[in-house]
Parts: sequence; structure tokens; C-alpha cells
Amino acid sequence: MEADLPNQPLWQHPEIVQVVEALRMVSDVLFPGKHIPEPTDFEDYFIQQLENVAEILQPEIEKALPFRWMGAADLHEKREPIHNLDQASEEIANQFLATIPNIRQMLVEDVEAAYNGDPAALSYAEVKLAYPGLVAITSHRIAHELYKLDIPRIPRMMSESTHSLTGIDIHPGATIGKGFFIDHGTGVVIGETCHIGNNVKLYQGVTLGAKSFPLDEHGRPIKHIQRHPTVEDNVIVYSNSTILGGDTVIGKSTVVAGNVFLMKSTPPGSLVTRAE
Repeated sequence: MEADLPNQPLWQHPEIVQVVEALRMVSDVLFPGKHIPEPTDFEDYFIQQLENVAEILQPEIEKALPFRWMGAADLHEKREPIHNLDQASEEIANQFLATIPNIRQMLVEDVEAAYNGDPAALSYAEVKLAYPGLVAITSHRIAHELYKLDIPRIPRMMSESTHSLTGIDIHPGATIGKGFFIDHGTGVVIGETCHIGNNVKLYQGVTLGAKSFPLDEHGRPIKHIQRHPTVEDNVIVYSNSTILGGDTVIGKSTVVAGNVFLMKSTPPGSLVTRAE
């Protein structure tokens, strides 16, 4: 593989069309019936669909794996190359497929959170069919599992495809608990090292971001450090609020009002308004 340079062609990288197709197919397994008619045999459909996902995803994983040690940010870590990429990519694809039941359970709770958190939601089906926040969360829960398997490129390609579709930007590295609800969603940004607890609700325009970046000896941002806030259980953040910093912790059951700019921690049960 050639060096990872700004002017390098992308011939050896994962193909965006295949990655997005794999994302769509996994989404169809998680929410059957959203994009396809009812199959005559559910069991056969799911088996075939998962086999198709593996067939599409494995070659893209194989293309992505060398960037564990060849990516520009990874060269200085001197990681050992994988010599049998075909076998490794097959094993990783199977490990990902094994996470799908857990992803589905998490998404069921996300659907419930949206229905219970929005008086305009008149049915669970409406949430599944028409809520962009759920589209973004679905994509994130898929991409996050791939991210945890240390697959370069592909999780970010999935998240950015969904960002373009929904206007919601969730980095696949962000850790998000159960019962997560993004209402409306446009302009929401959730950074790579953000930790979000259970039953958290965000409104449109919320940013969970970083402050200034510490730089290395070459003047480049240092990677793999905590840069984004922690949002504990049962927090609500209203529209257009910005919370920044890796040392910022929003305590349990806090309510952050709209248009707040916050760079300090809050104790549990706080009400944070713009005047503060």
C-alpha cells in the first residue's frame, strides 16, 4: 500500500457506494419493512440479508485494515501489520454481525424514547418511518460497533453519509447510552470522545464539542485524547446550546436551556440558563 498523503489517489480505499449499501442493508435487518416489501419467509430473508452484508462489507474491511498502521496519524505508533488480511477481515465481519441483536435492542429503546419524548409522535411506526434523529442514531449504533472493532475509515464514511442525509453529525467514536432521543435534529454535532449516558434528549442545533486542541511538537492536534464533554443520565439539552471540553461533565438530570454556551461542569439536577 502507498503512503497516506494529501495528494494520494483513493484507489486502495474502501468504496463509498459499497459502504453505504452495507449500512442500508444492516438498517433493513434492524427495521424490517422500512425499505422492502414483506418477504415470504422471515428467517430465510434475515439469513440471506446477513450473508449479503458480509459479502459486501468484508472486501471493504480488507481495504481499510492497512490504515491501522499506514494512516498518517498511526505511523508514529508503529503498529504491527496484519499479514493475512483476508482471514482477518472475515473474522472482523463476523464479529460485527454478532453485535446486530444488541444493536436492535438498543434501537428499540431509542424508538420508545422518541415516542415517549415527543407529543407529536402518534405511533411507534411514525418514529421509525419519519424521524431523522432515529436514522442518525441507527447509523451511529452500526458505525460505533465497527469503530470498536478498530476498523479504519468505514465507520466515518457511514456517519458522514448519514450526516449528509439528516444534518446530524455524530462521530462513530462517541459513546451513547440507552434511550437516546434527538428531536428535530438539524445541526446537532456530537464529537468523537463524547460520552452520553442513558435517557438523554437533545434538540436541534446542539453541539457537544471540543475546546482548543493541544498540539504535538509538529504543531498538529494530538489524537486519541478526551476532548469532548460527558453528559450523564436523564439530561435534556435544548436547542442551539453548545457544551465544550473534555473535562466538562453535565451531571445527571440536568436541564440545559436553549442558546447556552457552557464550558464548565454542572452538578446533578442543575438548571442551566443563558444568564448563567
